[in-house]
Amino acid sequence: MRIREAVERIRQMLKKEFIQTLRDPHTRWLLFGPALIQMFVFGYAATMEIKHVSMAVLDQDNTQESRELISHFSGSSYFHVSKYVARRDDLREGIDRGDFLIAVEIDSGFAQRLRSGQGASVQVIVDSSNSNTALVALGYLSQVGATFAQDYQLDRLRRVAPQTMSFVPEVNLVARPWFNEGLLSEWYFVPGVLGNLMLILIMNLTAFAVVREREIGTLEQVMVTPIRRWEFIVGKTVPFFLIGCFDATMLALVGTLWFGVPLRGHIAVLAVGVMLFLLAALGLGLLLSTLARTQQQSMITAFFFTMPMTSLSGFGTPISSMPLFFQRLSYFNPLRHVVLILRSIFLKGVGLDVLWPNLLVMAVFAGLTLTVSVLRFRKSIE
Repeated sequence: MRIREAVERIRQMLKKEFIQTLRDPHTRWLLFGPALIQMFVFGYAATMEIKHVSMAVLDQDNTQESRELISHFSGSSYFHVSKYVARRDDLREGIDRGDFLIAVEIDSGFAQRLRSGQGASVQVIVDSSNSNTALVALGYLSQVGATFAQDYQLDRLRRVAPQTMSFVPEVNLVARPWFNEGLLSEWYFVPGVLGNLMLILIMNLTAFAVVREREIGTLEQVMVTPIRRWEFIVGKTVPFFLIGCFDATMLALVGTLWFGVPLRGHIAVLAVGVMLFLLAALGLGLLLSTLARTQQQSMITAFFFTMPMTSLSGFGTPISSMPLFFQRLSYFNPLRHVVLILRSIFLKGVGLDVLWPNLLVMAVFAGLTLTVSVLRFRKSIE
């Protein structure tokens, strides 16, 4: 009899939450619209590639060799020679104004040193205010420069000593990318975007919903009814868990059908990983609701958690490049584990035999945060 009464109270609580959440058209839009828009924005805008970087050239040699080097830069898809300057000061002024990101200065005597068999240097000035873009651009510049040097040396040997060409050894590196054969940024970022959006949506929904009840005074009214505290918590969090499952399914379909990200793993493993992560986000959101008294405090506290969790998740930057302390700290971040799970299932097709440690960590995190949140919630009510 008591079980049936508890089930009925939870059912009524769930009915109340769904009606309260979905009756407002603006609220319905906030539940699904922003997540969908952000998926498209991040899917197209988030990229680690650089293409058509603006470049300025100061050619003080003005020879066939210098023009050929410039054509190697402009002929690649990475750089766009947007300006030719006649003075060194123009390079400095252009970099300061942001007219171009890279400036190449070829000194006089460049071709003469090449023809005499000496090494020739070319000065490259890079706007390093964005260090990541500068490093990637320098890497592409080095590749283009090495290709020019190799082509020039081979052409010189053909003209000077054609009989030695058959004895020149060559080393050809054949690239064979695995899992992301086209090296597409969308395939790398879209699974990570899914995890980040779920964290922000579910954690904020849970925290705001409970805080809103306390702020407008209805929380005390609910607690004087026969409903128990754990029943209230179940009724308050289960709707957001179901909404999170729906949003995760919607975003996963967008990732596979629109962006073409392959789903090579088992859907069941993917579902388990997403649900464990949603439970962890629910526990964290419920914990925030016990720390905040107003919706503004809840928003600020949520921001305090989401930004470090995103930074330590490996979403945009490799965790291996972080200091050792933050690498170890990231193991306590459920977002790190779900991002790894999503990318591994979508791109690599791995299963439980590989991902079970990450699933276990998220399950433990979810259990701890939910338990602590329930205990703190009971204390805050009392």
